[in-house]
Amino acid sequence: MTDRLYSVEQVAERLGLHVRTVRNYVRDGRLKAVRIGKQYRIAHADLEAFTGRPEPAPVSETVARQRHTEVSSIVQIEAISPETAHRVTSLLMGAANTRSGGEEPLRVETVYDAERGRMKVIVLGGLADTARLFDYLEGVLSS
Repeated sequence: MTDRLYSVEQVAERLGLHVRTVRNYVRDGRLKAVRIGKQYRIAHADLEAFTGRPEPAPVSETVARQRHTEVSSIVQIEAISPETAHRVTSLLMGAANTRSGGEEPLRVETVYDAERGRMKVIVLGGLADTARLFDYLEGVLSS
């Protein structure tokens, strides 16, 4: 048996809910659980399915936490032509796929509003890669 089981109390604490709420989810069938004796137990996989995202594995006290930083940025560019917007999008997508060692890949979304001649760039990722990406962007826009 390799799957971690949680009590209703543990699930309530993890999700920031009242214990009664979690029990009601179980009774209503919204959260899958197994009854062992008089108590419910929720499997780790069932908790992940319920929340729609993976639950982090419990951190052991002996494991040191690693510092992680992430940048969320929205850049709005006014008075940009469709051709330049296309160039910027191509550059950003290419640059996002080349990253520094050890960092998560950048996530980049671009939206161009032709009617207003406006472009928005959304960037999520590590500090160094985001800074490098903005250097590229500044170079393209200033040329």
